[in-house]
Amino acid sequence: MIPFEANSIFHIKDQKEFRDKALQLFHYQVEHNPVYRSFCQHLNTNITAVHTLEAIPFLPISFFKSKKVISGSPVNTTLFTSSGTTGMTPSRHFVTDIELYRKSYRKAFSLFYGPASEYCILALLPSYLEREGSSLIYMVRDLIGQSGHPDSGFYLNNLQQLKEKMAILEQQKTKTLLLGVSFALLDLAECFEGKLAHTSIMETGGMKGRRKEMIRHELHTILKQSFGVSTIHSEYGMTELLSQAYSTGEGVFKCPPWMQVLCRDPEDPLSPQTIGRTGGLNIIDLANVHSCAFIATQDLGKVYENGAFEVLGRFDHAEIRGCNLMAL
Repeated sequence: MIPFEANSIFHIKDQKEFRDKALQLFHYQVEHNPVYRSFCQHLNTNITAVHTLEAIPFLPISFFKSKKVISGSPVNTTLFTSSGTTGMTPSRHFVTDIELYRKSYRKAFSLFYGPASEYCILALLPSYLEREGSSLIYMVRDLIGQSGHPDSGFYLNNLQQLKEKMAILEQQKTKTLLLGVSFALLDLAECFEGKLAHTSIMETGGMKGRRKEMIRHELHTILKQSFGVSTIHSEYGMTELLSQAYSTGEGVFKCPPWMQVLCRDPEDPLSPQTIGRTGGLNIIDLANVHSCAFIATQDLGKVYENGAFEVLGRFDHAEIRGCNLMAL
């Protein structure tokens, strides 16, 4: 089989091109990814009969905890790991082409927000900075570098310094992006005074055991009131992906052209869910050329006709129902 041309994903113009690329990558990964091939064989998948996105088998995301999910025979890899909570096995994503990751997040950010060079980027990601192997830290550190603004940077627990910096940037009418993990943004919100006119707030989700979990609407309501903004932005990404979806408000996410989200029946993981109804979220990330591009997440949500989606929660149990295949 002809090797899949990774950079071609960034030139996708319509749904037909996406489908064709996805099916091409599916056949490539069935041949070159031992873990994914075993999974498809276990499901008795008729590979030659897969002609639609819905017919593609989606690998349960939990496989990234116990298996080395790689397509091909890489020489070098960069290892990204999930944070998780104490006692949990972290996910591991072996990235064999770090430049492909950089292209993916840079192009996606520019698509939704314009060049990073137009922003002062403030990052409030303490739980990620405190450990090694975070793909989010890798991305944000690079975007901060792309920003080039002298005040762009990371903040750990120095909320007072961050508040003062934000006030100065507001006075200067500087276009600013504050990107933070949910619990840290709530910490900042509790001591913040004023109203932001030139700063966008973007949450990346996650209480990381620091605060009680809350639904996105509740979180956004608190943040909007505290910072005096009309909308809260969100980033949807994970260790197992090399692409991100973004929401500019109301928790409705949109994907870059090389990423799509589908919905599966929560009671039957192999069956698609009706558009607009709640189900498990399946992700096609064509940037995952060298791992697995077809992932069944543990997130519950809805997908709409235009391809936008919402994340409404997570499955109650760690493993996805109907996929007790970890012995493969």
